[in-house]
Amino acid sequence: MPRHTLLSAARDLAEGRTTSRDLVEDALARIADPDGEGARTFMAVHAHAARLRADHMDALRKDGRAPSAFAGLPMSVKDLFDEAGVVTRAGSRVLEDSAPAIGDAPAIARLNSAGMISVGRTTMTEFAFSGVGINPHYGTPANPWRRTESRVPGGSSSGAAISVTDGMALVGIGSDTGGSCRIPAALTGLVGFKPTASRVPRAGTVPLSSTLDSIGSIARSVACCWAADSLMAGGGASLRDAPAGMGGAQLRLGVLTNYVLNDMDETVGRTWEACLSRLAVRGASLIDVSCPALSDIPVANSKGGFPAPESLAWHAPLLQTRRADYDPFVLRRILRGQEQSAIDYIALHESRQRIMRRAADCLDCYDAVIMPTVPIVAPRQDELTDDGHYAAINMLLLRNPTVVNFLDRCAVSIPCHTPGEAPVGLTLMGRHGDDQALLHIAAGIEHALVI
Repeated sequence: MPRHTLLSAARDLAEGRTTSRDLVEDALARIADPDGEGARTFMAVHAHAARLRADHMDALRKDGRAPSAFAGLPMSVKDLFDEAGVVTRAGSRVLEDSAPAIGDAPAIARLNSAGMISVGRTTMTEFAFSGVGINPHYGTPANPWRRTESRVPGGSSSGAAISVTDGMALVGIGSDTGGSCRIPAALTGLVGFKPTASRVPRAGTVPLSSTLDSIGSIARSVACCWAADSLMAGGGASLRDAPAGMGGAQLRLGVLTNYVLNDMDETVGRTWEACLSRLAVRGASLIDVSCPALSDIPVANSKGGFPAPESLAWHAPLLQTRRADYDPFVLRRILRGQEQSAIDYIALHESRQRIMRRAADCLDCYDAVIMPTVPIVAPRQDELTDDGHYAAINMLLLRNPTVVNFLDRCAVSIPCHTPGEAPVGLTLMGRHGDDQALLHIAAGIEHALVI
């Protein structure tokens, strides 16, 4: 399995050990491999444009005019972002006849300005409305862990994760409304970052929830996600500024003990305890913390939360003409928006503010708060044919990650399992707006877990 990271590739470019054309050709070859997952991972491949752009970036670098240290590196783009001249389908048949986008989404435009190269558009759960990652319209890429068992990749940014695990891109750009970057990262052994929602502009994307949506990334290291986030947030990113792992010493980490530990399977439970032991040995101060406010989140969301009414408002015109083209599972979730009145929706916003204030009283005294990203390992696709079981697994995968979105905070999921074992993710949650500080902390924890 390829192990090149975004930063190691950037260093190789800077030192003349590779070219952008070579990196792009390798990515395109992996996408085109008939024995690989490319056909199920990408909904569109920009092969010709990517090659032309790679040659252009190589020429600029040769002249000392590369727009950034990351110019010429291949990325994948989730199918809900606008790219100029391309139809944004959001993993659905419903939008396949839409007009091509007239411009790039701001997040993608900023990456393009830094010289990064989109090799194509990755598949996703239809309209980003599931944490499992299954897409009945365009296919579901298989998780690299026990691939022959066809385990789910996690969603909704399913293709973004597999594009990275299989070396088809060095970073996958995705969205995260309730874990859509962190869930697939955890289930496939990658790093997934969800910024504070307001950090990266969300224009030019198909929305799921205007309240909870955020723009994140999936990659092989914390530093890779840091680079993508820095560029998408409108700042620069240089190799010398990348977060370096310095171990876990002197960190005060709040270890959540309620809500997020319920219903853990045996593998996640065992891996979680081993992870805590390794952090303690490396000098991190681990303080158990119970946050009762978290138990109020399901109550607040009992009528579908923010995604149901906000997605229903966006989809209402399409439901009049294309209702039959929706994934039935996704359609049921959208239609839950009918359960909320205007009073319910306003009350939900008020409940969220109260829960956020109470949670801050419990959590804000720590450098970061940690928890398992999801409480189970990746299930097999053939175990999810029953609608009731599918819905239960989906809600279990979403439960922990959704805490971060509901509290309007930032979070990063990093692998904490032993190589070769089932992928398990450790989430570090930071305060609202403390994204850069969190990424530097996460880089230290990442380093501590591999020593």
